[in-house]
Amino acid sequence: MSPCTIHDHRRLIRLRMGTRRSWLGMVAGDSTAEHEGLEMTLSLETGRRIARFVHGAADRLHLRPLTVVVLDSGGHVVVAERSDFSPIGRFEIARGKAYGALALGMNSRAIMERGELQPQFVASATAALEGRVIPVPGGVLVDDSSGQLVGAVGVSGDTSDNDEAVAMEAIAAAGLKPRGARA
Repeated sequence: MSPCTIHDHRRLIRLRMGTRRSWLGMVAGDSTAEHEGLEMTLSLETGRRIARFVHGAADRLHLRPLTVVVLDSGGHVVVAERSDFSPIGRFEIARGKAYGALALGMNSRAIMERGELQPQFVASATAALEGRVIPVPGGVLVDDSSGQLVGAVGVSGDTSDNDEAVAMEAIAAAGLKPRGARA
């Protein structure tokens, strides 16, 4: 290696170690605001609050048993919860609603509407994403107070319209902004 390459390599190691220390600090409970340069996303506690709000709304509205999946902005599962007696397959459907919303940058209702106009697009996108898109209402993108995308919520178990309504309500109750919320 040339001296320049070694120097660059050492700098890269220092940068990675600095990022690792920040990441470890976040895991240990430090405020994410102290860690500049790291993308904000949904925390475990926020995901749990959203799930609690979804189940609370479902109880209040006497909906069928629901499953809720909260994904961070990278599509990783933060929280997955199911009501007692929620049927099999609901996790995959709720995750597909949220994952499709993230992957295509629109709520799952908008994906459904686009599919009505351009079915080949939604079919191709679903195939490209290995079947992980569920193009019916219930997958909602989540923005923080500044409008930055931080994740998505998928709900399944009742009608798609009810799934979407409780997802939007829960996101707002958690202090975040559901994209596409009607005024």
